[in-house]
Amino acid sequence: MITSGFSNAPVSQFLVFATVLGALAVALTDTRYYIHVAVVPHLWGYGQVWRVFTWQACFTNSTEVLFGVLTFYQLRVLERLWGSRKFASFILSTLPYTSLLPPLVLLILRALSLGHINHLPAGPTALIFALLANYYAAVPYVYRYRIAAYAPSPNSSSNRTRNSANMYTSSLLSTPVTLTSKSASYLPAFQLALSQLPGSLVAAAVGWAVGTAWRREVLPYASGWRVPGWVVGEERKRGFEGLRARLDAERERERDGSGGGLATGILAEGGGAGEAMRRRRTLGEMVAEQFRGRG
Repeated sequence: MITSGFSNAPVSQFLVFATVLGALAVALTDTRYYIHVAVVPHLWGYGQVWRVFTWQACFTNSTEVLFGVLTFYQLRVLERLWGSRKFASFILSTLPYTSLLPPLVLLILRALSLGHINHLPAGPTALIFALLANYYAAVPYVYRYRIAAYAPSPNSSSNRTRNSANMYTSSLLSTPVTLTSKSASYLPAFQLALSQLPGSLVAAAVGWAVGTAWRREVLPYASGWRVPGWVVGEERKRGFEGLRARLDAERERERDGSGGGLATGILAEGGGAGEAMRRRRTLGEMVAEQFRGRG
């Protein structure tokens, strides 16, 4: 079944709305200057250690809010793959690492750079890249395509008469770059990583490392932990388990002569959905689905 929007992705929906509302709240209250971290003077001079725990609360400018919302929206596919419980467990279990490690790394880099690297911008950039590392590894691409500046000339003899510099430039521009259906999903996140260099890049790198460590089950006290099911609103029976129970109940009714063939109708609906999934789609339709929010 092809789903769109935030279907089966309540945690992603919460992250998107929290990103927008958090940025709006700090803008209206004029408290955006209390979110980011600067080693000097916030930590080293004023002793504001609480900033280490709050710098991921929200973004502080509209551009980062836009890119953050777009990235969280794309990452809803990962929630559908894992399930909302595992997705929420990942966020909560890695939150101490994505919150504490970037300021610690920034403190070390400031000493190595003689004070030039001092600022860590506000926003959940580290959390986004921790999720993105698992999105890269767990979600397969649908198709691949190649892009080149221009096609190479079919007349190879004329190319040999050119000088070596022109031949190198033409061959470089005509070399195609292979991309996948997931490539567009990384662009907003890369914009976040490059938005406020070098601090934003530090947060992105640490987040990617945390996400990779979680996936390889080397992150202490994080990989095996799960939130209770009621936190994400999981019912006692859902998905295939609930469908199987419904089919068993309808078969029992059919045996008693009161089912009316409803179980057959349920199976027919499943067959129709499978047939719709097997229909071939054009390249233009698949690219358009990336912008319509279907996946």
